Amino acid sequence: MTRAERIEALKAAAKERILILDGSWGVMIQRRGLDEADFRGDRFTDHNGQMKGNNDILCITRPDIIADLHDQYYAAGADISETNTFSATTIAQEDYKLDAQAVRDINLQGAKLAREAADRWTAKEPHKPRFAAGSIGPLNVMLSMSSDVNDPGARKVTFDQVYEAYRQQVAALHEGGVDLFLIETITDTLNCKAALKAIKDLEDEGREPLPIWISGTITDRSGRTLSGQTVEAFWNSVKHVKPFAIGFNCALGADLMRPHIAELARIADTLVGAYPNAGLPNAMGQYDEEPHETSHMLHEWAKDGLVNLLGGCCGTTPDHIRHVADEVRGIAPRQPAERAKALRLAGLEPFELA
Repeated sequence: MTRAERIEALKAAAKERILILDGSWGVMIQRRGLDEADFRGDRFTDHNGQMKGNNDILCITRPDIIADLHDQYYAAGADISETNTFSATTIAQEDYKLDAQAVRDINLQGAKLAREAADRWTAKEPHKPRFAAGSIGPLNVMLSMSSDVNDPGARKVTFDQVYEAYRQQVAALHEGGVDLFLIETITDTLNCKAALKAIKDLEDEGREPLPIWISGTITDRSGRTLSGQTVEAFWNSVKHVKPFAIGFNCALGADLMRPHIAELARIADTLVGAYPNAGLPNAMGQYDEEPHETSHMLHEWAKDGLVNLLGGCCGTTPDHIRHVADEVRGIAPRQPAERAKALRLAGLEPFELA
């Protein structure tokens, strides 16, 4: 299929059933017990600085592991698998002293691995086409909040620098063949807006438009993102790009995330997607929620008409995804909300002028 045909197939599948995203990559990579040599490979043998822990570099140095993880999640029932590029921007990769060329190569290779896996599974099971999502994760710097408690105006980066970092990532993911963009684990809406502008600017310059899934993060029981927005304010801030889907991931398990997803389901005139953690971490930072526990809660979400896409974040495994896919099979997807037209704005809180 051409990319245009795959996008049409994605949209058609979303009308027919609840689509399944993959689960955690970090927990599965950690289980491999990789050492520094695995992360360095042949290309980075003499690289200055530690490379262990830079999971994204494995797209280049251990592509066999990344391809296998795609296969595991597709085999578990995932319709969509993400590229292993969560931190693949020049800003985030400064921690590992990688240059722009290396970062581009991570994204390009990550997209190609995801594309090849999706195509393999589509050829194997043509009745259930698979799709590759370009993972665009958060940065280790924020535009909305000060980096110095004594200086409210202090920032470590400018909007233009964040925009350029995301633009480089988006261009490489697009070139590598992804079917949609997934801007995920958004803690700062202004960072997200820089990524959205990068995507839309590349479209204006002739790149084929791809669906955009925007996934924020409610960081605690306050019901706000880290940069302070409520659920509705967050939606008002990004709905102008007419995303394919809006939702939340990370930080919370399914039990604590539910009210925030329910709020999005009430107000969003597009698809709603969610991929919670396997509960909250224990004292050792591990996730104890079993696959059947996670899947039971997500079954209730689906049954109550809250979601169109479901997957897993921290602590979830192919077994979690298999249980989720089994639990929601045959349940009709949510219908997008219909709301009266009004001027809707947002700061930290939503504002509606009827």
